[in-house]
Amino acid sequence: MSAITIRPETEADRDAVHALLTAAFDGDGEAGLVAALHAAGDAVLALVAEADDGAICGHVLFSRLTVESDGDSFPAVALAPLAVLPEHQRQGIGAQLVEEAHRRLRAAGETLSIVLGEPAYYGRFGYTHEDAAAFDSDYQCAALQAALWGATPTTGRLVYAPAFSGL
Repeated sequence: MSAITIRPETEADRDAVHALLTAAFDGDGEAGLVAALHAAGDAVLALVAEADDGAICGHVLFSRLTVESDGDSFPAVALAPLAVLPEHQRQGIGAQLVEEAHRRLRAAGETLSIVLGEPAYYGRFGYTHEDAAAFDSDYQCAALQAALWGATPTTGRLVYAPAFSGL
């Protein structure tokens, strides 16, 4: 594969991102989630991987998540979804998207990211179930993982954007 460019998603990318998500997940559930997160203003960061020919071959989105504990609310982000077109998978594009997103999120002051995904894959980016195990979540299981980048709560209730309730 030729070089790719990682850049912020734009409104003009939305149709290509929808097609990518539908192909990568063999259905439109994740595409609907992304559209709903954007429509509600809950997307914190969305990046695309663009091939030399201008085609969008990868996408990642982080949405606003809050940790509620003892009447306080703390901002965090949720990674979902991460997708690469099937014909471009296993070439490091997903890793480049996550690493660039993490760099941007940390630079913006984010200190906690949550993902529900394959531990072996997301573990290489600093996510662990041990860091997420004490959170109360509708998704609590071994695949719920956290990446801690600074002073952040390690307990409390994880409250996802309303779009997640439609899954």
